[in-house]
Amino acid sequence: MIYIKNKSEIETMRKAGKFAAELLVYLEPFVKAGVTTLELNDLAEAYTKKHGHRSAPLGYKGFPKSICSSINHVVCHGIPKKEDVLANGDIVNLDVSPIVDGYIGDTSKTFIVGGKSSPEAEKLVADTEKAMWVGIEQVKPGNRIDDIGNAIDDFLTPLGYGIVRDLMGHGVGRNFHEEPQVPHFRSPRKLAKIEAGMIFTVEPMVNLGTWEVNFDKSDKWTVRTKDGKLSAQFEHTVLVTDKGYEILTKV
Repeated sequence: MIYIKNKSEIETMRKAGKFAAELLVYLEPFVKAGVTTLELNDLAEAYTKKHGHRSAPLGYKGFPKSICSSINHVVCHGIPKKEDVLANGDIVNLDVSPIVDGYIGDTSKTFIVGGKSSPEAEKLVADTEKAMWVGIEQVKPGNRIDDIGNAIDDFLTPLGYGIVRDLMGHGVGRNFHEEPQVPHFRSPRKLAKIEAGMIFTVEPMVNLGTWEVNFDKSDKWTVRTKDGKLSAQFEHTVLVTDKGYEILTKV
């Protein structure tokens, strides 16, 4: 069941989304060579607590940290570790999901450590961000959820990328993951109509090689590309308005 948010809930989701965006902005200067993903996690947790909020990932189904940090061939759900030291040229996705007044803001961004990487890595990051916006442009009443993934697929597949199919965007609100699921690839069937008051994420995960991934059997969380090639992701939480959309996760 897709839950349509009321005016009060939408206002709180705006606050949650804005704080999530501010958290990513706060973390950005620390994303540099020599910094560990555990340090980034601890910075995020301290900043969140300082502002009176909580981190939704911490303890969620046993997840042990406050953010997800996914380096190079890690697609998503990377667990911050002191052993994971960033190096110039790495690409790293930071996914933050603070809880503000009971509601969750969810956003992520792929950073290029040191600002420069290989041409193919830089293009992957740029094209993944473009793909997110291509999908978001389909968000308006009267369209369907599958229009989002179809548009993203039409953009990315001719460029030779693999679009991850095992993980999708999702509704968000009081719960971390709500209906609808939002695929970022072409759907074989018609999905739910998009209606004003829906709030969900658009967050394509894009691989340089195959779309196939492996789920880590030891930590139960880390998702990696099956062929070991790079992966990037960008994510915004989007509110459906009467005429289109509003990005909730922006400063």
